[in-house]
Amino acid sequence: MAGRAAPAAGALLCALLWAAAAAAGGGPGDNPAPGAFGRVYRGAVNISAERVYAFAYRSEPGQVGATSGAPGSSRRGEHRVPLTLWGRESVPGSYQRTYNYQEVSRTLCPTEPTPETRPSDQIIFVDVASMAPFNIAYELLVTRLENFQLETNKAFNFTASPSQPQYFLYRFPQDVDSVIINVVSDAAYPCSVVSVQDIVCPVYDLDHNVEFNGVYQSMTKQAAITVQRKDFPGEQFFVVFVIKPEDYACGGSVPSSVHGNANRTWNLQRTKNLQVTIVPSIKKSVYVQAMFFSFLGFLSFYLGSVIVAFVHYIRVQRKASAGRLSPEHASGMMTSSHPISASTPEGSSYGAIDESSCSGGRQLSSPERRPPAGSDTDSSVEEESDFDTMPEIESDKNIIRTKVFLYLSDLSRKDRRIVSKKYKIYFWNIITIAVFYALPVIQLVITYQTVVNVTGNQDICYYNFLCAHPLGVLSAFNNILSNVGHMMLGLLFLLIVLRRDILHRRAMEMKDIYTLDYGIPKHFGLFYAMGIALMMEGVLSACYHVCPNYSNFQFDTSFMYMIAGLCMLKLYQTRHPDINASAYSAYASFAVVISLAVLGVVFGKNDVWFWVIFSMIHVLASLALSTQIYYMGRFKIDGPESDVGMFRRAVMVLYTDCIQQCSRPMYMDRMVLLIVGNLVNWSFAIFGLVYRPRDFASYILGIFICNLLLYLAFYIIMKLRSSEKLLPIPMFCIVATAVVWAAALYFFFQTLSSWEETPAESREKNRPCILLGFFDDHDVWHFLSAAALFFSFLVLLTLDDDLDTVRRDKIPVF
Repeated sequence: MAGRAAPAAGALLCALLWAAAAAAGGGPGDNPAPGAFGRVYRGAVNISAERVYAFAYRSEPGQVGATSGAPGSSRRGEHRVPLTLWGRESVPGSYQRTYNYQEVSRTLCPTEPTPETRPSDQIIFVDVASMAPFNIAYELLVTRLENFQLETNKAFNFTASPSQPQYFLYRFPQDVDSVIINVVSDAAYPCSVVSVQDIVCPVYDLDHNVEFNGVYQSMTKQAAITVQRKDFPGEQFFVVFVIKPEDYACGGSVPSSVHGNANRTWNLQRTKNLQVTIVPSIKKSVYVQAMFFSFLGFLSFYLGSVIVAFVHYIRVQRKASAGRLSPEHASGMMTSSHPISASTPEGSSYGAIDESSCSGGRQLSSPERRPPAGSDTDSSVEEESDFDTMPEIESDKNIIRTKVFLYLSDLSRKDRRIVSKKYKIYFWNIITIAVFYALPVIQLVITYQTVVNVTGNQDICYYNFLCAHPLGVLSAFNNILSNVGHMMLGLLFLLIVLRRDILHRRAMEMKDIYTLDYGIPKHFGLFYAMGIALMMEGVLSACYHVCPNYSNFQFDTSFMYMIAGLCMLKLYQTRHPDINASAYSAYASFAVVISLAVLGVVFGKNDVWFWVIFSMIHVLASLALSTQIYYMGRFKIDGPESDVGMFRRAVMVLYTDCIQQCSRPMYMDRMVLLIVGNLVNWSFAIFGLVYRPRDFASYILGIFICNLLLYLAFYIIMKLRSSEKLLPIPMFCIVATAVVWAAALYFFFQTLSSWEETPAESREKNRPCILLGFFDDHDVWHFLSAAALFFSFLVLLTLDDDLDTVRRDKIPVF
C-alpha cells in the first residue's frame, strides 16, 4: 500500500500509521473514521486536534499484505511504525540547501504472507497530527499497490522522486540461484540510487539512509546488480529506488536556477521514469565451461610448442645422420677472412659511409688481426687497440672512440661466464621484485573487496556490472579468470627458454665450434626475466580487477613497463653484447618510472607544474639516451665537469661529426632512427603538457610501447638490409604477433567502464557478455593480449636463428 499526503500549507504534519489484526482490539483513537482506499480525504488539524482513519482490507492466503508492520515487531497482535510527512516535504541536500516538494508518498512496510488457509481481515490506522497552534489543511490518499511484487523476465515501469521513493518485492523462483537486476532510464538526471535490501522493516528508502542496509549503486541511465539466493535466507528481497535531491554523486551539478543564495529553499520537480527487469543469471555449469575453455585454450599452446619441438628434433637428427653442413653451405657466405673495405655497402654494415667524403680517413682493421671470436678474455671493447680515434678536439682533450664498420666479433670478447652470470641477475632480481611488489597489492585488493562486501557500496569498484559474475567473495570472477593466459603462457615461455638454455650449455661443454664462433652470443637471463614479468602481469592484472578503480590502476601497468623495458634492452643487447646494462641500474630505472606513474596518479589530474617537470625530464632523457645509443655507449664524460660543460661537449661532438668532419652523420641509419624516435617522444611530451590526460599510467605505457615498436621495426629493417633472412618460425611469430595485437587492441578500445568518470556515468558504458555468456570484451582483450605478448617474446627469441651458422665477424652491428 502507499500513503500520500499533499497539504496545502507548509507547516509540519505528522502521520502515524500502523496495522493491526481485526481481532487485536483497540486502536490509536477511540473513534477512528473509517477510510476507503483510493479516496482523497481533506481536513484540518492543529496542536490540539488530530484525525485518525482506519483502512480495512482482506489479506488472501499467501499474499504479501502492504501493512505498516514487520514480522516479529508486534505488540498484542498489533504492527506499528511511525511515518512523518511534511507539507511540501523538505529534503536536505549538499551545502545546507533544502529542497521542498508539494507531494509526498511512502510505501508502507508490508507484512509477511498470512499463514492461514483462508482470508483474514487486516486494518491500517492513519493518525494525522500537527504541532502548529493554528489549523493546517491537508489531503490524504491511501491506495493499494497492485504490482508490488516483481516478476522474472518481465519489465516494470514506474516513476520516482526524492519525496516519492519506490520499492518492490522479489522472490527467487525455485530453479534460480542468481538473478541480475537491470534498471534503465531515458534520462541521466536526476541522480538515483538502486538498493537491494533484505526483508526487514523499516525499509531504508530515503536519501539520508538508503546506504544503511543492503547493496546499492548510484545510477544515471543504467544500473545492474547481481543478487544470489544464498545471500538472502528468506529467498526474497526488496529492490529500493531513491531519487537524490542533487546530482553531485552522479557527476552532475546544481541546476542554473539554483545558483545564488545557498540558504534559500528551492522548489524543484525531480521525477524520473525508470524501468526494472529481473533476469536469471548464469548457472554453475557455465562457470565450469568457462574455466575449461580458459585452461584448455592455453594448453593448446603447450601442445603446439611440443609439436614444433618434435619436428625440430627430427630435422636435427636427419641433418646429423647426413653429416653436419659446413658453414659455407649453411650460410651461403664466404668463411675466409678478408679485409673490410670502405666500399662495403651501407646496407651490409651499421652506419657505413664513404670515407672519401671525410677529412682524415681512417685505416680500417681486418678480421685477420683480431683474436678468435671464441676466445675467452676479460678485456673490454674499450681496451682493444683496433678502435681508431678521432682527431683531437682542440677545445676538449677528451677522446671519443669510434669505428666506421662494426661486426659482432668486435663486441663479443668479454668472458662468457661473467656475462652469463650478469644476465642471470635479471632473473633473480625480478623474482624478488615480484614478491615484494605483489604481496602488498594482494593485501590491498583483498581489503577493497572486503569493504565492498561489508558496506554493500558498489560504487567503490568499476566493474562491467552487466557481465560481472561473482564467485565466493569475488564480485567479478570472470575478469580474474581471463588473466590465466598471462600466467600459463609466461610459464610456457620459461620452459621454451629453459630448453634452449640447456641445449646451449651442452654445446658449450662440448666446445661446439658453432656455439663458440657463430651466431649471436646466447644469454638467457633477460628472457627468463621476461617470462617472469609476463606471469606477474597476469597476477597483478587479476589483482587490479578484484576491485578496479582509479587508485590501483598502476598495479595493472607496472609490469607492462618492465616488459617493454626488458624487450628493448634485449633487442639492443642482441647486437651489442659488449654493453651489458647492470640489472641493478635497469631495475632502478623501472623503479623511477613506476614512481613517476604513482606521482602522476596523485598530481597528474590538474597540476600543470607536474606536467611541465615530467615533460622536461622526458625530453632530456630522450636526448641523453639518444647520445648513448648513437655512440653505442662510448660517449664518456670524464673529469669534474659542470652541467654546462657537458652540454657544451655534446654540441662540440655534434659539430665535429656532422659539420666539420663529414658531409653527413657518421652513422646515418642510427641517426635516422634517433631523429624519428626523438620526434615521437617530443610529440608525447607536448601532448601530455597540452592535454594533461588523466590516465597517466596508460600515457606512460603508450610511450614505452611506441618506442619498443619503433626500435623493433628499425631492427627488422636493418636485418633485411644486411641481407639476413627470416626463418619460417620467426616469420610466423611476426605475422601472428601483428594479427593478434590488432584483434586485441580492437577489444581493448571497447570501453566497458571508466574510472575517469563517476561510478554512475561509468555504468552507462556497461555491456552484456559476448563469449560463452561469461566473458565480456575486456576479458577477450586479456586472452588476446596474453597470446600477443607470448608471440612477441618468441619473435625476440627466434629472430636471429638464421645467424646460428654465420661467423660473428660477418654479423653486422646496428
